[in-house]
Amino acid sequence: MSGRDTFDIAIVGGGPVGAALAAALAGSEYRVALLEARSRLVAQDPRAIALAQGARLILERLGAWSGLADKVTAIESIHVSQRGGFGRAELLACELGVPALGYVTQYGDLYAALAGQLQASGATLLTGAQVSAIRSTSAYGVVEFQCDGADHLLTADLVVLADGGKSLPGAQQVKDYGQSAVICSVTTAQPHEHRAYERFTPEGPMALLPLGEAYALVWTVPNAKADDVLALTDAAFLDRLHERFGERQGRFLSASGRAVFPLRMITREPAQAPRLLRIGNAAQTLHPVAGQGFNLGLRDAWQLAQLIWDTDKAILGSPAFCARYRARRGPDVRGGLMMTDLMVELFSNDNFVLRHGRGLGLALLDALPPLKKAFARKMMFGAQAW
Repeated sequence: MSGRDTFDIAIVGGGPVGAALAAALAGSEYRVALLEARSRLVAQDPRAIALAQGARLILERLGAWSGLADKVTAIESIHVSQRGGFGRAELLACELGVPALGYVTQYGDLYAALAGQLQASGATLLTGAQVSAIRSTSAYGVVEFQCDGADHLLTADLVVLADGGKSLPGAQQVKDYGQSAVICSVTTAQPHEHRAYERFTPEGPMALLPLGEAYALVWTVPNAKADDVLALTDAAFLDRLHERFGERQGRFLSASGRAVFPLRMITREPAQAPRLLRIGNAAQTLHPVAGQGFNLGLRDAWQLAQLIWDTDKAILGSPAFCARYRARRGPDVRGGLMMTDLMVELFSNDNFVLRHGRGLGLALLDALPPLKKAFARKMMFGAQAW
């Protein structure tokens, strides 16, 4: 492609959420272009990803689950507790009538499955495309980019930003939790038996997610302590981890190489122009507590695709179309942001009153099946669960 070309839909960003949107539009009447800055659709990312049961249903509809099914580990139960306080709750898939509460996989495996569907979708794939400007008129959106040393421009009725907000910086609110996530894989003396743990400590939440024969660990620590945790010997790291987590899985036996990521909640204002929409991390970035971030972004892509399929082509990308998308996604997004933020604020402290209140809340959640079911369905399916 050179010079200028015209599409119905341009997706900026070929990560998992952008790829999911392109895959969801396969077979439609629309000409779709996807622009990705990387030259190859390969993800080098050490993180494990928690997929809710609702995400599995979407991935099945996209055709991506078949390439991922043998690379995921099912979560059949989730044990929730707090360090230094009473109260615990356990969520069981068998009590909720689902095969699993969720699944855990490597980010790279998830991306490979979605990239395969992207490449089979019929979308025009522009790799190595470095976007330099995005703007819009009342009639179309404009994307300027460089590729192979040349300047290019394309127009589209709708431009969807799925690149984490890199191409169209705008007004945003950033809440820095003062925390970092230390991630790695660990093995334990006891087999995981498909049980996940969410353990709240005064320094922040700690998650153990079953992955293969091991656990994927997400350990939240204050920013000031992150480098110290990275610098620990393996033996000292495992001892510190055991001290924080307790005896439920026996001793921690080994740990892989560690990486660290800062934790923030970022919300971006909707694109204040016609023809432009944000989805996934380009719209909102969440704290990883409860593993909601990617699941929320995947629902963004899926519901936008459904709206496109149901919309007359003549109004694609119009102010009315964009407003309809934001209204449809608003409750789910606001609910996900509020829930994760509230969990971090309520549990990441050693306040005596809050500690006892948290314990009572966990005990009530465990003792009241309707409440437990409503909470679990919210985790699995988002706002549609209410």
